[in-house]
Amino acid sequence: MAIEVKVTANFAKLIGGERSTRAEGGTIGEVLDDLDQRHPGFKQNVVAEGRIHRFVNVYLNDEDVRFLQQLDTPIREGDVVSVLPALAGG
Repeated sequence: MAIEVKVTANFAKLIGGERSTRAEGGTIGEVLDDLDQRHPGFKQNVVAEGRIHRFVNVYLNDEDVRFLQQLDTPIREGDVVSVLPALAGG
């Protein structure tokens, strides 16, 4: 199933400059794998040691997947995945 994946400008450089793309998969991990097949190197910027990199946030319909099932979070038709760098400030 194809779902929409939105990214920030930093990640857009890795997928041909677009801020949004479609990807296939039934879980967050499968979607990232699909993006990496079409855009080699994408996944290594999002996942480290089998987990979402601590300086990257991945959201499924505005919910942080770290509080769901992480890479195993299931995706349904119509869902939107967002990938963005974590922000810190003070």
